[in-house]
Amino acid sequence: QVQLVESGGGSVQTGGSLRLSCAASGATHRVYSMGWFRQAPGKERDGVATVRTTEDRTYYADSVQGRFTISHDKAKNTLYLQMNNLKPEDTALYYCAASRFRLWDINPIHFHYWGQGIQVTVSS
Repeated sequence: QVQLVESGGGSVQTGGSLRLSCAASGATHRVYSMGWFRQAPGKERDGVATVRTTEDRTYYADSVQGRFTISHDKAKNTLYLQMNNLKPEDTALYYCAASRFRLWDINPIHFHYWGQGIQVTVSS
């Protein structure tokens, strides 16, 4: 099993920045991709960004391309999401996830392990 714990969420105004962190523990040697997903009230869980941890190959949703940056620190087993120029439509519960597959997309169906989620609220 892999345990994931998110931190760094909160409330900001439009145009602000936040950095999310996700600490992974347990059987991390089984993980080949990690990602961030988000779910707004009444909506489905959508992919935000993913990374193939063995190659640092990244993928982004069109809605966050150029504003968000995903990164992975192998030594610390920690995933990050730097979010800049935040908009009210970015408001959601953000989840960290890990997969045993080497992925090239941001589809949540391919992920096996999930964190509890952390709230991000952007006010106008």
